[in-house]
Amino acid sequence: MGSSRRFGHAWVTLTLILAAHVVDEALTDFLSVYNPIVESMRARLGWFPMPTFTFEVWLAGLCVLVGTLLLVSPLAYRGRRPVRLAAYPFAVIMLFNGLGHLAGSVYFGYRVPGTTTAPLLLVASVWLLITAARM
Repeated sequence: MGSSRRFGHAWVTLTLILAAHVVDEALTDFLSVYNPIVESMRARLGWFPMPTFTFEVWLAGLCVLVGTLLLVSPLAYRGRRPVRLAAYPFAVIMLFNGLGHLAGSVYFGYRVPGTTTAPLLLVASVWLLITAARM
């Protein structure tokens, strides 16, 4: 299998796992944990760069993101440079997303929303980083 094809598979896999992760978070009420954390950080620091969300806005934004990433998939299969460059921040953000859910579960002492799919995010992120680096 060629490097472009492997890269395309890694891109689509991480995108589909992100979609599953969004479903995981939506079904387990992620915002009931996320929004209070952001509000608490703002109260402590006076300023915190993360926004709070309503469910509808949060879900719509993530659906647009996943849809856009899937629309870019044909370019990933062609190994286009802009997609290869975008793969690095995409994979790193998803890597930290997965780590955040796992670390949050340890910190809070219970399974935070989104933890079920977090290990999949880690594996797929590393795969995308490796395939992007080998292009």
